[in-house]
Amino acid sequence: MKHKDGKPISLDRNSRTVPMAIMFVVLCGFSFYLGGIFCSEKENYVTDQVNKAVETSKETPAGSLQIKAVNFPECSADLQDYTPCTDPKRWKKYSLHRLSFMERHCPPVFEKKECLVPPPDGYKVPIKWPQSKNECWYRNVPYDWINKQKSNQHWLKKEGEKFLFPGGGTMFPNGVSEYVDLMQDLIPGMKDGTIRTAIDTGCGVASWGGDLLDRGILTVSLAPRDNHEAQVQFALERGIPAVLGIISTQRLPFPSSSFDMAHCSRCLIPWTEFGGIYLLEINRILRPGGFWVLSGPPVNYENRWRGWNTTIEDQRSDYEKLQELLTSMCFKLYNKKDDIAVWQKLSEGSCYKKLEAPDTYPPKCDDGTEPDAAWYTPIRPCVVVPDQKYKKTSLKSLAKWPERLHTAPERVSDVRGGSDGAFKHDDSKWKSRAKHYKKLLPAIGTNKIRNVMDMNTLYGGFAAALNDNPLWVMNVVSSYAPNTLAVVYDRGLIGTYHDWCEAFSTYPRTYDLLHLDGLFTAESHRCEMKYVLLEMDRILRPNGYAIIRESSYYVDAVSTLAKGMKWSCHKEETEYGVEQEKILVCQKKLWYSSKKSS
Repeated sequence: MKHKDGKPISLDRNSRTVPMAIMFVVLCGFSFYLGGIFCSEKENYVTDQVNKAVETSKETPAGSLQIKAVNFPECSADLQDYTPCTDPKRWKKYSLHRLSFMERHCPPVFEKKECLVPPPDGYKVPIKWPQSKNECWYRNVPYDWINKQKSNQHWLKKEGEKFLFPGGGTMFPNGVSEYVDLMQDLIPGMKDGTIRTAIDTGCGVASWGGDLLDRGILTVSLAPRDNHEAQVQFALERGIPAVLGIISTQRLPFPSSSFDMAHCSRCLIPWTEFGGIYLLEINRILRPGGFWVLSGPPVNYENRWRGWNTTIEDQRSDYEKLQELLTSMCFKLYNKKDDIAVWQKLSEGSCYKKLEAPDTYPPKCDDGTEPDAAWYTPIRPCVVVPDQKYKKTSLKSLAKWPERLHTAPERVSDVRGGSDGAFKHDDSKWKSRAKHYKKLLPAIGTNKIRNVMDMNTLYGGFAAALNDNPLWVMNVVSSYAPNTLAVVYDRGLIGTYHDWCEAFSTYPRTYDLLHLDGLFTAESHRCEMKYVLLEMDRILRPNGYAIIRESSYYVDAVSTLAKGMKWSCHKEETEYGVEQEKILVCQKKLWYSSKKSS
């Protein structure tokens, strides 16, 4: 080729590569197209395999998800107390180290049960609160082992068709009320609304937490799943807040600086072993200025050592080690009398500064792990130091209960879009919603509903709006959602982190009311709807209720699956009457297994 003046054109390297580049792009696009066809076909095949119980869904012209009807089968009768993520049948797969086999270990997707967990033979509708605090039906929690082993300590006793709970415990065989009376004398803040939230590690049948309810203190009773005792199941059957859990290798599913008080009554946790790792976790979840209460070995060893199968020298050594460890973590001995010792976590920063010195143990935690990270997060052998930017999270700086419930917490500003105004708007919104819910479900506020779960709360607004009713609420914050659980605790409520793609840490038939607000809209890209609903069925009591507030897109599909779980549902308008959002009010039917235990 030549210019018009007759000179030849010289083609440079860049101009020669242009056609090659175009060809490359075309070929890539064509292969991507072919790959898309193949992958979509493969994905359809996998989906068909996973969703064999629920047939292919489709979107109607009206814009709602439609699913063909399906009837879920019954699980075998030996799964009546099935806890998928803390299943004793799977313990042998995991390590004995620090009892980590008792932590959460959820089954893979291909092992998930697609059936309805049956109640025990002879199951009865639970006794209503407040009578349930002192008794429950034996057939609902048919465990004789704990009755035989602990009868001399007055944990419980079987009479006829019932278990009775006299209020005893290992360290308070004469009754929990007398024990708590002494504790209140040692910690005056238990009487005036200063202390509102507590955690009881190794809770027995939750007698301590049950007694504190009458004193305005809300306690999370914590114990692991085991083959015999079913401590958490007894607690929830009685109407007392509790979750399955153990301090082992993973952090407990609570934010830092959550609880006003922590308690251990001869809970058999080796506090000074493994570098004090268990106490370091208590330190993380305890609020600055909060209290740690210990009764049992090695407290009062001078008078008790003979009954502990040990020597006075060993017990003295254990107590000195414990005191030394607590001092190094910035706790001070606050009070002590008889079998009870109380330590207080310091608020001021001068002690925590000393942890930065070289060769200090335990050291101050670096910034490598968020203090609030607590979903499958390993416990670290270091002290989580209170963030000095917070001036109003220490116990003495918080408003007293019940003023605290409606006061915007300082940590709300850490939430994206959070502010005092946003908090107050949310508080007001839930007052209006709760009033509407009571019209749709008149059982709210009566003795038919005691144990309530808000499955995806923001600030605990639903729980706050129901505070004057004879019920308690477990507030759940998704491990994938913004971290608002610290705000829930700062206002004097309780809750836990959770991922609804997995089973919750509780026994079957433990809640009277489940509430969710847009959970499927937020999580359906991760969690398959049928598995979430089957988990709701597992933890809901027979004749219990679910309030499902969802976008109109999901409501009909949820209703179809609920019908396949033997639920009855009716669709209602929201308090605003908008078309984009509806409310399903459902009730679970009481049914009995047609199968026999294997």
